Amino acid sequence: MSYLFTSESVSEGHPDKIADQISDALIDNFLAFDKSSKVACETLVTTGQVVLAGEVKSKTYLDVQQIARDVINKIGYTKGEYMFDGNSCGVLSAIHEQSPDINQGVDRAKPEDQGAGDQGMMFGYATDETENYMPLALELSHRLLIELALLRRENKDITYLRPDAKSQVTIEYSDDNVPQRIDAIVISTQHDDFDSSEEVMLAKIKKDIVEILIPRVVAKLPAHLQKLFTDSITYHINPTGIFVIGGPHGDAGLTGRKIIVDTYGGKGAHGGGAFSGKDPSKVDRSGAYATRHIAKNLVAAGLCKEVLVQVSYAIGVAKPTSINVDTYGTSTVDLTDGEISKIVETIFDMRPYFIEQRLKLRAPIYSETAAYGHMGRTSEVKTVTFTNPMGETISEEVETFTWEKLDYVDKIKEAFKL
Repeated sequence: MSYLFTSESVSEGHPDKIADQISDALIDNFLAFDKSSKVACETLVTTGQVVLAGEVKSKTYLDVQQIARDVINKIGYTKGEYMFDGNSCGVLSAIHEQSPDINQGVDRAKPEDQGAGDQGMMFGYATDETENYMPLALELSHRLLIELALLRRENKDITYLRPDAKSQVTIEYSDDNVPQRIDAIVISTQHDDFDSSEEVMLAKIKKDIVEILIPRVVAKLPAHLQKLFTDSITYHINPTGIFVIGGPHGDAGLTGRKIIVDTYGGKGAHGGGAFSGKDPSKVDRSGAYATRHIAKNLVAAGLCKEVLVQVSYAIGVAKPTSINVDTYGTSTVDLTDGEISKIVETIFDMRPYFIEQRLKLRAPIYSETAAYGHMGRTSEVKTVTFTNPMGETISEEVETFTWEKLDYVDKIKEAFKL
């Protein structure tokens, strides 16, 4: 019997995502001027106010208030009527120096002996149901909001959009886990106040979403996914009614409160640790990226159709306490998942230092991760520029989303004789 599965996403203007983007902008600025920076910073946003908190060990000095304001303005909170805008909101910094008790567990005389920045478990997941090896419901949820943000910035076909938005997609799957159709799409978007009745306003928003947004999203999809968009989709567009009050004025936002949106939309598993605001010595972040890298390359190599990879650490200890691979019965080799796990251990060194080196994580690459998912993105080489309060400017060539590269497929095929 067929079944339904649902995932959601939130826009860059969602309060929690504003907080994530500020925290990751701080990470990038610290790493740009001091590659050895150790950072764990949290952000709270609410009506007219931003609070920065956390621990930092770095040789550089930054104007953290201005960094926060720049992020807010870039997202699109630039008007006083939003009750939260980058130029006028208060920014309070309570960032202080990292505890030496924590730092002693990470730094070592030999870099390769670097200990994990925390204990915990991390998961990486991949499936062959999309070209980027991501779960389809989450991939579509992200795409809806990316396109909605483009429409907002164009301010042409739809002129009333505000930055806060959420999406949700429900997929019907067959018994053998193949997507059959889209059952339902939910979109709630913040908007300007209309000079009309609520009924007319909501009808206009729904019409624009269904007739303008959806076709633009569908046009950018491969043909086999376009077929899933049938006339039988149930649309819930701004189902609560008016959504004028939004963003941090409508709901407080916190760093790390959208970790399922950041990863796999509820597919696979999640270890519970957030990513944004943490430098790569924190294995909550680097371990999750490394396991995604493994999972994606395993599926791309043809070892399995779907896989979940788990790694775990003890704080201050370099070697993982466990590595586990679950192929959900889709393995194409005559090996148990336990035997597969042992071979994976020989291919990927999961000590924190080697993860940082393999994935080039000590670079200012994190701002882009903080909205529309950390996984399933496209790796690219680009030049980024940062300026500090002393007037120093640094331009650096970086490679983004390195954990999405299919650079271990050949090694996996050789190891498993595929």
